[in-house]
Amino acid sequence: MGNQKIRVLRIANRLNIGGPTYNVCHLTKHLDNSFETILVAGHEDSSEGSSLYIAESMGLSPRLIPSMRRSINLIRDRKAYLEVRKIIREYNPHIVHTHAAKAGAIGRYAAFKEKVPVILHTYHGHVFHSYFNIIKTGAFLAIERFLARRSSALIAISPLQKKELSEEYKIANSSKFRTVPLGFELDRFFENMDSKRIAFREYWNLSDNILAITLVGRLVPIKNHPFFLESISYVKSKTNTKFQVFLVGDGEEKNALMALCDKLNLSYNSIPDPSVDIIFTSWISNVDQVLAGIDLVCLSSKNEGTPVSLIEAGCAGKPFISTDVGGVRDLIIDPSQGIVTPKNSIEIFREALLKWVISTQPGSILDFDVRNKLAKKYSYKQLCLEMSKVYKELLAS
Repeated sequence: MGNQKIRVLRIANRLNIGGPTYNVCHLTKHLDNSFETILVAGHEDSSEGSSLYIAESMGLSPRLIPSMRRSINLIRDRKAYLEVRKIIREYNPHIVHTHAAKAGAIGRYAAFKEKVPVILHTYHGHVFHSYFNIIKTGAFLAIERFLARRSSALIAISPLQKKELSEEYKIANSSKFRTVPLGFELDRFFENMDSKRIAFREYWNLSDNILAITLVGRLVPIKNHPFFLESISYVKSKTNTKFQVFLVGDGEEKNALMALCDKLNLSYNSIPDPSVDIIFTSWISNVDQVLAGIDLVCLSSKNEGTPVSLIEAGCAGKPFISTDVGGVRDLIIDPSQGIVTPKNSIEIFREALLKWVISTQPGSILDFDVRNKLAKKYSYKQLCLEMSKVYKELLAS
C-alpha cells in the first residue's frame, strides 16, 4: 500500500464490561503504525455496566450508534445499518472488522454492500446453543452462514471455538477461520498483589483464615448462577470449613438469585458482612484487587467464548473450577490452573468444589512460571501482532 496507512473500521456490539471491550480498544489503540483505526460501537443494555471509561482511559473516542442494541428491533436495526453504511462511505476503509453478533450482522452486510475490500468478523462467543429456542437458533445459524460467505475471513478466539464453529455448526469451512487468542493488559495482575489482597479483605471484613470464592460476570441466565449457588449450598452442608462467596457483577437475574439463596438457606448481603455466605458486590472496576483478595474463581456458564475472568485469575495466581464451555480447556497450560467439569454435571462440579474447599489454605497461589506463560499468551501485544498479520495477508490476497 506504499506509504498510505491501512484504514480499519472496527465495529463492536456495545461497550459493556467484559473481554470484548478490552480487545476492541487494544486493537484500536495498539496496532502498528501502518494502520489507522476508528472504533464504532452500539449501546449497552440497561442491565449492563458501561465500559466507555475503558476506551477513554486509552485516549479513544468511539463513535457511538445508540440504535445498535443487543436485542432485535427491525426499525432500530435498519437505522443502525444505514448509519454504518454512512460511516463506511465517509471513512472509506480498506478493512471492516466486526466483533460479536449484532455488530457482525449489521457491519458485515453494510461493508459488503459498500464493496469494502476486506471484511472479517470475530466470534467472541456465539448464540448457537443455550440462548434461544430451536427456531430462533436455526434462523441465526442461517444468517451467520450467509454472512460468512460474504466475509474475507472469520476469527475464532481459541482452537476449540474454531472446531465448534466449523465442524459442529458448519458456519464455514475451517480454511476460512483464523485463530487469534484474546489479548489484555495483564501487568496489573502481577503488581502489588499482597497489598491489594490486604485492601480487599479489609474492605470486606474478611479475616485471614476464611477462604474467598468468586464468580465474575453478568447476572443473566446464560451464566447459570443457580448451578453455582446450588453447588455452594451443597458444599456448605458437607464441611465446617469457613468460606465466603463474592458474586461480582449485576443484571436482570439479581432478585431471582437472592430468592434462590433464601430457598437454599444461603444468607447474603450487598455490604461487608462476615456473617453471611454470599456477597452481591455489583460491578467492581478494579478486578485485580478482587482477584488478589480471593482464593478461587468459579465459572458455571452454559455457553462462553474464552472467559476473561479465568485468564485474569490465572495471571493473578488463582485457580479455577469451571464448566466445560467455549475455549476453557484451551486456557490450561498447567494442571494446577484449574478443574474443568462436564457442562451438565452439577454432581462433578460440586464434588470438585467441596474437595478444593476442604484441602486448600487461604492465600495459596499458582507458580509464577505458569502465571507468566499465561500472561504472554494472552498479552494485547500478541493480539495486535497476530491480527496485523491476518489483515496484511487478507489485503495482499
